[in-house]
Amino acid sequence: MTDEELRKQAHDLDVTVWVGKSGLESVTNELDDQLDDRDIVKVKFLRAARGGTSTEELADDLADRVDAHLVETRGNTAVYH
Repeated sequence: MTDEELRKQAHDLDVTVWVGKSGLESVTNELDDQLDDRDIVKVKFLRAARGGTSTEELADDLADRVDAHLVETRGNTAVYH
């Protein structure tokens, strides 16, 4: 499936993982489990999680931690496959 097809599929999905002040560690297992169950997962990075880093940097870091493909980031939301 191309990134374009994945983006279209993700468009109507709800966010199911929120990254807050507890950081990436607290959601790594949850995202991993959700990716096992479904093709695409949307993650929202709350302001408290971002601190001095960008959403893109956090999204890349999280993708590496769960060995997932980062489809896109838009605003403070990332889509993983």
